[in-house]
Amino acid sequence: MTETFGELLTAAARGEFPPSDGSATVLPQPNERDAGVLSLSAHAVIFTDEEPEWIRETLAAAPGDPLAAALSPFFLTALTARTGRAVGNTDLLTVAGPLPGAPPLPLTRIEDREHPRVVRALAFRDDVRVWSADGGVLVLGRGVAGRWEAAVEVDPVARGRGLGRALALAARHLVPEGGPLWAQQAPGNATSVRAFQAAGYRPVGAEALLAPADGA
Repeated sequence: MTETFGELLTAAARGEFPPSDGSATVLPQPNERDAGVLSLSAHAVIFTDEEPEWIRETLAAAPGDPLAAALSPFFLTALTARTGRAVGNTDLLTVAGPLPGAPPLPLTRIEDREHPRVVRALAFRDDVRVWSADGGVLVLGRGVAGRWEAAVEVDPVARGRGLGRALALAARHLVPEGGPLWAQQAPGNATSVRAFQAAGYRPVGAEALLAPADGA
């Protein structure tokens, strides 16, 4: 049985998932910062230090489809009230393996820790590394449970040229320690979803993270 959320992520990156039986796994938070809900195929994973019995009772009380209970407004509202945290977006969670060699486009490392994109990334990730390209930015950092995460940003004037896909692909060449590399995309942002999937990122599930309400 999976004992930690980090171990569950490691298994999921290999394509090994909990049983699709409609059940829920409740795991402790991997650290003080990271808490949330991961919805897999007919299996929910809630990583929080709240009482497992309360989690299961609240899930059972959620109206509608039981398979969707963990990410339902009913459950997330109850969980934020219980924890005093704020829920973020519900994102598509994807993963890809590392690639050898140099990235497919020129990148310049941003060393300035006061750079706005670096400051923003440091609020959610550790060991942040940022590169700029002509028309875009690539960010790598350790996010939930210490996993390596990638994020890309494309300037409006540079969109429609495949830069997002190229940056997402470049991240696979730069991920330290042999990956795996994770990335989140808002489901409604079809451009981002397509760019990451074209760069070889595989869907794993849907994830909603709970941040301290004061943003700390």
